Amino acid sequence: MIVGTAGHIDQGKTSLVRALTGVAGDRLKEEKARGITIDLGFAYLPLPDGPTLGFIDVPGHEKFVRTMVAGASGIDMALLAIAADDGVMPQTREHLAILDLLGIRHGVVALTKTDVATPLRVAEVSADVREMLAGTTLEDAEIIPVSVVSGAGIDALRSRLAAEAWTRQARRDDACFRLAVDQVFTLPGIGVVVTGTVLSGAVQVKDAVVVSPSGLVARVRSVHAQNQEAEEGAAGDRVALNLAGSGITKDAIHRGDMIVDPSLHAPTDRIDARLRLLPGEPRAIGSWFPARLHHASAETGVRIVLLEGDTMRPGESMDVQLVLDRPIAAASLDRFVLRDTTAQRTIGGGFFIDLRAPGRQRRTPARGAERNAWAQAASRDSLRALLDAPPYGRDLVAFARDRALSAAALQSLVDDLAPVVLEGGGTRIALGAPHWQRAVDSMVERLASFHGEHPDLQGMPRETLRRAVQPRLPAPAFTQALLRPEVQARVVRDGAFVRLAGHVPMATPDDEAAWQRIAPLLGGEERFRPPRVRDIAGALGRPEVEIRQRMKSAARRGLADEIAHDHFFLRDVVDEMVRIAVDIASHAPDGRFTAAQFRDRLDNGRKVAIQILEFFDRQGVMLNRGTLRSIRAEYLDLYAPTSS
Repeated sequence: MIVGTAGHIDQGKTSLVRALTGVAGDRLKEEKARGITIDLGFAYLPLPDGPTLGFIDVPGHEKFVRTMVAGASGIDMALLAIAADDGVMPQTREHLAILDLLGIRHGVVALTKTDVATPLRVAEVSADVREMLAGTTLEDAEIIPVSVVSGAGIDALRSRLAAEAWTRQARRDDACFRLAVDQVFTLPGIGVVVTGTVLSGAVQVKDAVVVSPSGLVARVRSVHAQNQEAEEGAAGDRVALNLAGSGITKDAIHRGDMIVDPSLHAPTDRIDARLRLLPGEPRAIGSWFPARLHHASAETGVRIVLLEGDTMRPGESMDVQLVLDRPIAAASLDRFVLRDTTAQRTIGGGFFIDLRAPGRQRRTPARGAERNAWAQAASRDSLRALLDAPPYGRDLVAFARDRALSAAALQSLVDDLAPVVLEGGGTRIALGAPHWQRAVDSMVERLASFHGEHPDLQGMPRETLRRAVQPRLPAPAFTQALLRPEVQARVVRDGAFVRLAGHVPMATPDDEAAWQRIAPLLGGEERFRPPRVRDIAGALGRPEVEIRQRMKSAARRGLADEIAHDHFFLRDVVDEMVRIAVDIASHAPDGRFTAAQFRDRLDNGRKVAIQILEFFDRQGVMLNRGTLRSIRAEYLDLYAPTSS
């Protein structure tokens, strides 16, 4: 269990930690010389046959409140030190406000220096403290008078902390690993070491991790948890990690970075949040109000965009959008604190809601419903609400990432809520059953309307249909939707087109008769270099304009494709050429190939090979990078045979 001290400067926090643990929390020579804690200090108290208490001794001086926020962000329990002689002081109130904003609900108040205060004074200060705690997350905290000089109350305080450690349930284990870096240093013969509190999940030796927001990839060489060498560091532990990897140096990692599971790396600089403005603020704030954002060990400038009304008065809570000066690594529901730009006072705080906030249409009812869904404390409730809020289709991979959920935890939610899940293109799009049925019905209605207007066409272009169907799905998910049995019973995918199962493109008898004479000329040994319109017209003894018209009719019905002007290829030949390109790419070291390689496989001329490749470029099947091309796997079925 991690215990974080808090309180005004020189009210005995560091001495209290030393009395409890026998270890001084002061970490720097400058701190010892000045007698105050400037940066985070750490001390540990192993309990007999039990857990280890880790103490974070945070600074009390007003200039270092930002460091106090960093220390308080990962604690399980607050230890608020208040001197019996001085009583409640300015930083006492600010520290309490920060603990309240960070949602710290477990704590104890140590009334220090009772050896220099009368019993009456101790009673007066205790009453003041109880009044100060009222209405905060620590309003029920026990007040224990202590003296590090006489030792009075120290055993009682230590027992209270130990009892809390024994009774506290272990942090949830359904999350992915995140560690907020507060120190970075190098050790001779070891290398780069980062320290911090594990906010969620667990990390083990040899695990792959990412430094976020920079994106540097590292491997964990060793772990120290609660000041002891360990195989694993888990949520709530003070941990030191020895990291190794390309680019991993002391200067490449900074305080405020996060060490995360690779699946969580997705920095953000625009976040919708729920903000509470402290009642003591001197005036209301408006949109684009500047402040300093403190989240875990990170600090950055921020602008506040109000999402409800034009002003926010002291004491109010509302949804806002935070526009950051630089990206940070975060998770939905993480707590934050805002201080003024001069770093003189704390002005408010709250928790993050949506890490992928839009820059436009921020105040629409749909966005409000989406924010309320993200704000649900339980992931199950949040996902259920999101599945019933516009745009209805939810990327489960992104949801798990932004809630820091493990794969097992996400699968448990999916099993429980039983949405329709469409997987493809690195996404898993979930739709609630009612909205999935609405999408299927919308698809059928759109196709029926299209066929009524264009009875001679093969079907509706797949992308056009995707954009028309509500709720709208990403392209890979829409492709998977077309493959579901309940859709295939009513809808047929014809390469790049989609049609109703009973639709047959209408052709005139003359068009059909002409095609029966033309098709054999396009196939066989010469299928990769078929004759052009003028050559076919000459061979059949028909006018060129007539043959062109017949060929375009065949193309509308999905029988052929016009690769270049007046140069038509049979549809199944086009699909065959796609498969040849895929085979060439699969044998290339980097998956890229040249026009010459493609030409040689088709035994074709360079001009025709280039025309074919440029056609595939236009259709999205290939990606052209100078003289090299690569395959876009999501479009490989554009010319595939009918799925029925």
